[in-house]
Amino acid sequence: MMEEEKKNRNRWLHLRLNEEEFKILNKNFEESLCPKLSDFARLNLLKRPVILKTRDTSLDDLMAELIKLRTELNSIGNNLNQAVKKLHTLSQISEFKVWILSFETDKKMLFNSIDAIKNTIQNLAEKWLQS
Repeated sequence: MMEEEKKNRNRWLHLRLNEEEFKILNKNFEESLCPKLSDFARLNLLKRPVILKTRDTSLDDLMAELIKLRTELNSIGNNLNQAVKKLHTLSQISEFKVWILSFETDKKMLFNSIDAIKNTIQNLAEKWLQS
């Protein structure tokens, strides 16, 4: 097989397709790991195996969950940064008490998000171990 691939290809095959056929061919080509459309077409015409790209849906689920958690953590981090800036500008004790109450709420949200991350990772690890 390796020797066959080293041979020069000096024969041409002209092929006409309608728009729908070309779309199907191109879609299947894009789902493959073939570097060139001609390689993909040759493998199909010669009835040789074509390696297709596959998606790991569990990895997709993980990424979606991590993106959601990252967004939530970024929002909480921004709130904490704003709270610390506010702390530096406080001049009266009453303002400080209000900030502390607000900070406690943000801290609880942060810890809840961290727990959600831990639970997600634990659930994914258990699923992975079962497969």
